[in-house]
Amino acid sequence: MFKWKKLGRIFNPLEIRDIEWMKEFAQAPSVLIFDKFIRVYFSCRPLPDENGQYVSYAGYVDLNRSNLSEIVNISKNPVLKLGEPGTFDEFGTYPTSVIKNGNDILAYYGGWTRCESVPFNVAIGLAVSQDNGTTFNKVGPGPILSYSPEEPFVLSGPKIRKFNDLWYLYYISGRKWIMADGRAEPVYKIRMATSSDGKNWIKINKDLIDSKVEEDEAQASPDVFFYQERYHMFFCYRYSTSFRSKEKGYRIGYAYSKDLINWIRDDTKVGMDVSEEGWDSEMLAYPHVFEIDNSIYMLYLGNQVGRHGFGLAKLESYKP
Repeated sequence: MFKWKKLGRIFNPLEIRDIEWMKEFAQAPSVLIFDKFIRVYFSCRPLPDENGQYVSYAGYVDLNRSNLSEIVNISKNPVLKLGEPGTFDEFGTYPTSVIKNGNDILAYYGGWTRCESVPFNVAIGLAVSQDNGTTFNKVGPGPILSYSPEEPFVLSGPKIRKFNDLWYLYYISGRKWIMADGRAEPVYKIRMATSSDGKNWIKINKDLIDSKVEEDEAQASPDVFFYQERYHMFFCYRYSTSFRSKEKGYRIGYAYSKDLINWIRDDTKVGMDVSEEGWDSEMLAYPHVFEIDNSIYMLYLGNQVGRHGFGLAKLESYKP
């Protein structure tokens, strides 16, 4: 059983006045640790265009390592450019997961394109930074992990990890689209691929987490870490329809494993739920767990899947 202490909302993009591409949302936080600060990457949006269409950019805030509630820097420009017309990431880079690799920093991200019969499709791209994660250059105009016969659409939510010299990319894969109230809603499940170099991937083509609330439960943000002789995964899940509400909106789930492939789900061990009031009183989503200075923390999104920013929780205790 995990027990988390909420430390409050850390960053609210609605308070930013002078960055036009960062007007709403701070989604899918991912951490890079430096000597004096931690850098939290997230995805944000400018205001919608005249047709009500959004694009999504990746940026960051730097937090004081000795006081994680203190913001010491905010990115002035997106860390990634949107793709050229017709490419997989023309309309968005969301979400982003980062990892150090020698002197480079790698960013795995979901690239969004718009569709006609359904709102969007997503594949996973890779970009590299050689300036400590301030800017990233894509390895090419196309994705490194994309659709296949077993995974026909919506490959997104990449979370990159390295265990025992092997790269693991946890992600989500679309299963179906459901029409509800005239709107197409995607159902996606958590999957995984492995690599020896971080660039060429072998999919295991297996759903990792059993569904709980319904067969068409949608799962996202599979974040894995090793702690006390066990692999742990925190993720989020929701109902397939009517999920823009407290009753059927995102919650954080939990599973554990010995081999990183076979997982046992037990949401009773999460140790955190929505607050009685405030910015995270309706949803908890997109958890990201990291360890720093002998403490374990979780970044997460609140209501409206991060429209009002992300918060931080600290692990107080854990019992298997």
